[in-house]
Amino acid sequence: MDYRLKTMNQTGKLYLVPTPIGNLEDITFRAIRVLKEVDLILAEDTRTSAPLLKHFDIQKKVFAHHQHNEHQSSNEIIKFLLMGQNIALISDAGTPAISDPGFFLVREALKFNIAVECLPGATAFVPALVNSGFPTDKFCFEGFLPLKKGRQTRYKFLADEERTIILYESPHRLLKTLDEMATYFGADRQISVSRELTKMFEETVRGTVAEIKTYYETHPVKGEFVICVAGKN
Repeated sequence: MDYRLKTMNQTGKLYLVPTPIGNLEDITFRAIRVLKEVDLILAEDTRTSAPLLKHFDIQKKVFAHHQHNEHQSSNEIIKFLLMGQNIALISDAGTPAISDPGFFLVREALKFNIAVECLPGATAFVPALVNSGFPTDKFCFEGFLPLKKGRQTRYKFLADEERTIILYESPHRLLKTLDEMATYFGADRQISVSRELTKMFEETVRGTVAEIKTYYETHPVKGEFVICVAGKN
């Protein structure tokens, strides 16, 4: 085992390992090495991660760690780390803790002075932002807006944001979200909508909120969406 991963009489290390958001070629050599060398892997959904791990011949114990069990499972994970085991956390796609489980476990590990290392790698909002053509020197990442409580308040706050705004959205809520944007941002606000990033049917559509709404009323609304909104002038 690589000496960088494990040393005698030390606590283990928690690794946050980004996984591809679509194209399997986007995983790094370092990510594959770490996943092969840690003692166990935590996955958001073990069924989703299984094909990826099999593809790269990563044969490790895999346990589920997701938003519904992370508070409970974190206690056991901390015990393993304190015993000297090295653990990698992966999400279904992209970088753990970015609109995915991970933040709580990292915070708990740091409370016990456990080393935490996040590898660089895939995350959906970066290519979407760069593809948008909007300013990238300053931006705010909002992830998924609240589904109900606080959603209207958040829109009102963001309406005056001068930086580029980045949002995540699911396909079944896209058209409703575009309607809400027209209400709070204005139908003529420029946006860029990316879906299926790095995959075969990757698509980025740019235009006003009204134009994008019209486009997706007649085109497939499939895949995960990243919406970039031009800041208020």
